[in-house]
Amino acid sequence: MTDVTNATVIHASSAPLVFGDLQGCCDPYHRLLKKAAPDADMPLWFAGDLINRGPKSLETLREIIALGSRATVVLGNHDLNLLSVAAGLRKPKKGDTLDDILNAPDVADLIEWVRHKPVAHFEDGALMVHAGVLPQWDATMTLELAHELEKALRAPDWKATLATLYGNEPHRWDESLTGADRLRVTYNALTRIRFCTADGAMEFSNNGGPDAAPPGYLPWFDVPGRKTQDVTVVFGHWAALGLMVRNDVLCLDSGCVWGNKLSAVRLTKDPAQRVITQVSCAMKPKQR
Repeated sequence: MTDVTNATVIHASSAPLVFGDLQGCCDPYHRLLKKAAPDADMPLWFAGDLINRGPKSLETLREIIALGSRATVVLGNHDLNLLSVAAGLRKPKKGDTLDDILNAPDVADLIEWVRHKPVAHFEDGALMVHAGVLPQWDATMTLELAHELEKALRAPDWKATLATLYGNEPHRWDESLTGADRLRVTYNALTRIRFCTADGAMEFSNNGGPDAAPPGYLPWFDVPGRKTQDVTVVFGHWAALGLMVRNDVLCLDSGCVWGNKLSAVRLTKDPAQRVITQVSCAMKPKQR
């Protein structure tokens, strides 16, 4: 079994409700929360991409911040994109909906909150990341690498760190990696990965479903011998995959921002007791 230190135990009565990518879709989030009807003290987890592309990024971000310690959030690629745009390192992309955050009077406080969120979270056999993990990493290694990235993003020179994260190389893990290359591989795996080879070489050009894997590649969670097979990995990011429920893997990005559904799961330790709740997202589907 994976040896993860200082892990909190999730009791059945306090199993969290975990949400897929909100991406600024605040109204569907309200409806899903009402439909799932969690107790007032039930922990709420969010698998990254709280904001961007949807119509209410600022409102969504404020709602999650207002949850205080009840909310556990891991950062996704869109959340980190907000940091990069705010830092002047990248220009907004077509379709981004970040202006309301960037123009908010308390934007500095909002950015500070975002950059202090983790990129991986583990409790009692459940590992939450935004996109995935490399097959060579167990939960302990994933958390160690995540903490290295988190420390860099919280440091005074965080803008310099962000500037080095973008790029597709190196595209595979190597224990000898150091500095920016090491952080970039961690960032790409935890927030961008969909496909990789059996030995963990990542591929970033394809965002289709599992059957669209390039030759020699497969979904990261289907790599034989993946070292996180002994935990439940909860993630989002992959709208073309959609809701996927397995004992060892839960994908909760069901494409709300594309006009599909918003999903949440009650993450009980016993897979048989897990309950999926969904609502339709009636917004106009976006162009990919």
